[in-house]
Amino acid sequence: MKSEGASFLLAVQFLTRFPVKTTRLYTPERMAKAVRYYPLVGALVGAASAIAFVLASLALPSAVAIIIAIAVGVLITGAFHEDGLADTFDGLGGGLSREQALRIMKDSRLGTYGTLALIIALGLKAATLIAMPTAVIPMAFVMAHGLSRLSSVCVIATSRYVREDGKAKPVADAASRTSLLIALATGAALIALWCVWLPPIALIWGGAGLLAGHFAIRFMFERKLGGYTGDTLGAVQQASEIGFYLGLLAWL
Repeated sequence: MKSEGASFLLAVQFLTRFPVKTTRLYTPERMAKAVRYYPLVGALVGAASAIAFVLASLALPSAVAIIIAIAVGVLITGAFHEDGLADTFDGLGGGLSREQALRIMKDSRLGTYGTLALIIALGLKAATLIAMPTAVIPMAFVMAHGLSRLSSVCVIATSRYVREDGKAKPVADAASRTSLLIALATGAALIALWCVWLPPIALIWGGAGLLAGHFAIRFMFERKLGGYTGDTLGAVQQASEIGFYLGLLAWL
């Protein structure tokens, strides 16, 4: 239990800006197992955004509350996934070859393709959520954040890491059968929670959108890179999250 708790805290430290002290808890094995808790951490980030939305909507228009809630999620993660999305599009848009794309993606400077990707991504999130009924939005935050992290875990489990080093290297070979099952179990628990409050058919539409986002972005970077990097995991999370919102809105 101590080892699992340490792995969870390492996942929190890796995916968020919460000041978690893990110096005495860190081992390569625990860091490798942290991947199994990514969906849970994502759901907690989504819950924080949901709470921010509910509180802000008590005094502000729904549209403003949604933008505040999105901002809270970005602050909690330190724009970790958004940065990966921008770097991915800079690399895929500006790199003529695989090597050039990988080199551009390591550059911390933001380019035209990355900037446009961020503007479109944030705009789609805000627009789709604003168009939803207020009662659906809190659960949409929790589900989209949790399941989109599961989407990234599935990439780790089924693709290959293409760099020799990098932030994602410690978990690149970490998606064991047990870790994948725990991540999937977290996703199943989120689905069960959704079905308690909202119609399952809505989740089917949201899930279809999430899968569309997952495979669309994955096709783009795997065709160019032959696998994934830490940046593309962030891109998968963002595309899956947006896809969930779009699918849910299509049903609504």
